[in-house]
Amino acid sequence: MGDMSNSGFYAKNQRNEDNHAAGFGCSVMELRSLMELRGTEAVVKLQEDYTGVEGLCKRLKTSPTEGLAGAQIDLDKRREIYGKNLIPPKTPKTFLQLVWEALQDVTLIILEIAALISLGLSFYHPPGESGGECCKLPVSLNDEGEADAGWIEGAAILLSVVCVVLVTAFNDWSKEKQFRGLQSRIEQEQKFQVVRGSQVIQLPVSDIVVGDIAQIKYGDLLPADGVLIQGNDLKIDESSLTGESDHVKKCADMDPMLLSGTHVMEGSGRMVVTAVGVNSQTGIIFTLLGAGTEEEEKKEKKGKIIISWNYLKKQDGAAAMEMQPLKSAEGGESDEKEKKKRVHGSKKEKSVLQGKLTKLAVQIGKAGLLMSAITVIILVLYFAIDNFVLQKQPWLPECTPIYVQYFVKFFIIGVTVLVVAVPEGLPLAVTISLAYSVKKMMKDNNLVRHLDACETMGNATAICSDKTGTLTTNRMTAVQCYMGDVHYREIPDPGALSPKLLDLLVNSISLNSAYTTKILPPDKEGGLPKQVGNKTECGLLGLVLDLKRDYQPIRNQIPEEKLYKVYTFNSSRKSMSTVIKLSDGNFRMYSKGASEIVLKKCNHILNEVGEARVFRPRDKDEMVKKVIEPMACEGLRTICVAYRDFSGDPEPNWDDETNILNNLTAICVVGIEDPVRPEVPDAILKCQRAGITVRMVTGDNINTARAIAIKCGIIHPGEDFLCIDGKEFNRRIRNEKGEVEQERMDKVWPKLRVLARSSPTDKHTLVKGIIDSTIADQRQVVAVTGDGTNDGPALKKADVGFAMGIAGTDVAKEASDIILTDDNFSSIVKAVMWGRNVYDSISKFLQFQLTVNVVAVIVAFTGACITQDSPLKAVQMLWVNLIMDTFASLALATEPPTESLLMRKPYGRNKPLISSTMTKNILGHGVFQLIIIFTLLFVGEKIFDIDSGRNAPLNSPPSEHYTIIFNTFVMMQLFNEINARKIHGERNVFDGIFRNPIFCSIVFGTFAMQIVIVQFGGKPFSCQPLNLEKWMWCVTCQLICFCLPTVLVFLLLFLFFLFTMFYSSSVYLCCSSVFSMEEDANEDNEEIDHAERELRRGQILWFRGLNRIQTQIRVVNAFRSSLYEGLEKPDPRSSIHNFMTHPEFRIEDSTPNIPLIDDTDDDSARRRKYSSQPSSPNKNNNAIDSGINLTIDTSKSAASSSPASPLHSLETSL
Repeated sequence: MGDMSNSGFYAKNQRNEDNHAAGFGCSVMELRSLMELRGTEAVVKLQEDYTGVEGLCKRLKTSPTEGLAGAQIDLDKRREIYGKNLIPPKTPKTFLQLVWEALQDVTLIILEIAALISLGLSFYHPPGESGGECCKLPVSLNDEGEADAGWIEGAAILLSVVCVVLVTAFNDWSKEKQFRGLQSRIEQEQKFQVVRGSQVIQLPVSDIVVGDIAQIKYGDLLPADGVLIQGNDLKIDESSLTGESDHVKKCADMDPMLLSGTHVMEGSGRMVVTAVGVNSQTGIIFTLLGAGTEEEEKKEKKGKIIISWNYLKKQDGAAAMEMQPLKSAEGGESDEKEKKKRVHGSKKEKSVLQGKLTKLAVQIGKAGLLMSAITVIILVLYFAIDNFVLQKQPWLPECTPIYVQYFVKFFIIGVTVLVVAVPEGLPLAVTISLAYSVKKMMKDNNLVRHLDACETMGNATAICSDKTGTLTTNRMTAVQCYMGDVHYREIPDPGALSPKLLDLLVNSISLNSAYTTKILPPDKEGGLPKQVGNKTECGLLGLVLDLKRDYQPIRNQIPEEKLYKVYTFNSSRKSMSTVIKLSDGNFRMYSKGASEIVLKKCNHILNEVGEARVFRPRDKDEMVKKVIEPMACEGLRTICVAYRDFSGDPEPNWDDETNILNNLTAICVVGIEDPVRPEVPDAILKCQRAGITVRMVTGDNINTARAIAIKCGIIHPGEDFLCIDGKEFNRRIRNEKGEVEQERMDKVWPKLRVLARSSPTDKHTLVKGIIDSTIADQRQVVAVTGDGTNDGPALKKADVGFAMGIAGTDVAKEASDIILTDDNFSSIVKAVMWGRNVYDSISKFLQFQLTVNVVAVIVAFTGACITQDSPLKAVQMLWVNLIMDTFASLALATEPPTESLLMRKPYGRNKPLISSTMTKNILGHGVFQLIIIFTLLFVGEKIFDIDSGRNAPLNSPPSEHYTIIFNTFVMMQLFNEINARKIHGERNVFDGIFRNPIFCSIVFGTFAMQIVIVQFGGKPFSCQPLNLEKWMWCVTCQLICFCLPTVLVFLLLFLFFLFTMFYSSSVYLCCSSVFSMEEDANEDNEEIDHAERELRRGQILWFRGLNRIQTQIRVVNAFRSSLYEGLEKPDPRSSIHNFMTHPEFRIEDSTPNIPLIDDTDDDSARRRKYSSQPSSPNKNNNAIDSGINLTIDTSKSAASSSPASPLHSLETSL
């Protein structure tokens, strides 16, 4: 399908290749052949055929500076002749195709065959009399209508299979529709800057046409082929097309050809678009590949090209695929991961959790297959032995169809057991949960590109975050400056500055910044000015405006194409420099960058009158201490602005950067403020409570980074943490040979909280070191944020890579798993919450599914072996299967997340899918349901005074007995579905139930359908209508499901209180050790068991009451002790406290003695002592801590009361 659509699209363009009637001077084929040339060959061809780039623009009817006019008629004509900038994807699967795929399920095929055999045999009547030996077999032939209705069961099974298939196909269709919606959202996010009507505008990539003038800059992925008009220090990574990792330098007179899908690694420039869509170099490759993945894998093996995984996802059905650049071949390990994704997930991505659940489903399915086989064998053997051995009946040919009917019935029972046992709903639940979460995460500003990232984020243990824009607002404002030997705490009045100094500063900032960076008027009156482009440059341009000057006239005087040489900012330079040619033939270079780096290259500095004076090393150190460090400690980013003059004769060697970017004259140092986002401190606190360590990795000054980290709450004064820069980081982790050692890394990363002045390589090294570390029990799961092109390797290496949607480059977005559309750290916290919610949703469904599986299989197996028939018929089992697979997965997988998810530690990678609490729930509810079902099966007819349904003959009418069993079983599953909403032992299973309308709809809908099936299902569903009384009994049995856990807890509490009343002394002696052991155990136990917590709370309240009474006794005794001074003290045995000090109850010396009541009389001191204890991981910290100190004080005995006093009687009774 994909090949046909692509070739058709291509053929349409072929027909238009000679269409010069439209007035354009170039055909599609001419432009395609031009773009296949490289280097000087391309320059010569361009010069000969088109008289240069200007001639090409003239033929394409566009202006190199003003771009296209933007008239809609002109744009439509260009799309008609040269094509659209999109590639038609493979046609999405139709609903009928999805139905056909659903029918391929093996268990359904087996069931279909069995149903058809049953259906065929029901219409076959053996010749001869109906009596004879066959009448001895239990076949209900008395009622002619019932005998003729034998076909109904087979037909009902087929109808049920059709229902299951349709529901499955609909789920797949809706899932695919959601993914197409997600893909279109990703495509809409990708925009590019073009010049139209002299205005620079942002366009969706699909709207770009041939003849557009596109502005390219550092970090872009080129969306179309083009010819460079003008470039500044432009370097392109063409590895995605050529496989060569070296960056290719591009300039208009050497190699002007720019190809779609390549990455801009350095510099900026403008190009005229010459080929789009299927006619671009990337489009040609996609056309050759078609929609198949086999060719893609062959190409990949040759190492020539790596197709973006995005494309494969789009092949699953986006309406139209926008031009997506190819994936870079950087990063070995991450590429391996990508290859695995492509090979194993050509249809869809399979997450880690999905893999685990698929494996579990296969294991359960194997067990179910074994059970079903044993069931069939036992039924066949029982029938054969009973009829042919015990009753000694001969095999009569005329009875063969009846024998076969029995064997088919046994086979259907076996298949039914298999259908129920195979939990095909598990992978479906993951898909639904992930798809639902991804859709909802879009509203929380998380655009998920890889599904498994959503789930992985729930287990994140570390986040390495950028500072600028993520933790801060990314709205830069210059607030301090140092110029003319004066440190201004506020922006000075321009009249206080030397005119020469002011002119140099304004010219330097205006010219030495990207011309796309601007400050525009506010959108709303009274609002802040709009910052467009690089935010640091916007802060400097804001300084120009604050000094009552304007940058635009200066830029108009020297437009971008007249800039002689530009050294663009990159991570190694940490500065940007622009060279202009002066009117006298000489050159001037303006430079700006990180203050301490640029100042090292300065030999002079301007004084108060704008004259250069010598800038000695001693002066540099003094400036760092007195100016830069104080600014940085206030959280300001410090930028140094400098310049240098060059002689025009001879012209300097501009490629010798070491000498060019040296001997500068400093103009000023600017302190730029970037406030912390107001919501970030709270978000970081939530992360820390959730067991996630947040680290700041920034290229900023160490003091600035530390100040921002304190404001954010990443570090707190007095804590044991590391706050170092990139140089110190590398010194600590590398050996003498300069190699990174994991052992050294393991000494650094656990305490590291801030890494300043770091390069992208440092970030990658840190992420790799944390992931590869084995010092922790669980492997660390690391999330990383990045916005620059060079952050790509770190984003790929991380378990989850977050790219900035606003400030991020296209390269960073391509390397990421999730795009933060608002660049906000608090959105990462929401991603954690959704990730944990996915895991919990699957756990809820797993608990429900396994309970149903265990009960249904045991009931079907046991019933079949004992009564020769399954209590639950095939059609009924299919209905139960539909409830537990499709409806339950939809209901439980769409639970909305709550803040409580952030109150626990991450589960960790190796945590089993089924926790101990879930195991208790599954076993508890399973045993309860089996007791109810077997009670109804074997004594149900006596309880309800009805006919027994056991050992019913073949084709007998439905019995009321088995209908009650079926109805009770379904009701139990329905109520158990509500129970499954809470998997940590919480008591209130209804908490927040109405926040999930999908869940409520499914529960009520299933209940309504069950009423219809029981009351009106009749023969097809093997049901007999029930009266109101029997319905009430069926429902009442299920209410015990809710009461059961609570009753057990209260029973345990009651028994415990009895135990403490009669054996209080023993409890007192061991309570300290018990509590301390429990607390130690809880340190490692990440699972929250609310049932145990309720029990512990009861213990605490009991001990707290005793503690309070004893405190009162001690206070009274202490007060009365003065009355007995000099007198003989009464027998101290009468008080509890002293009774416990009797030799029989004295604690051995080896047992640590903690006073039951603090020896100090100062109550506030005692409170301080208790409050200073380390907090428990349990939420009831205070309660548990007070319980821990309830140990007997054997060091001294308190004075007791007089035997005759009222207090004595109180003590004695106690």
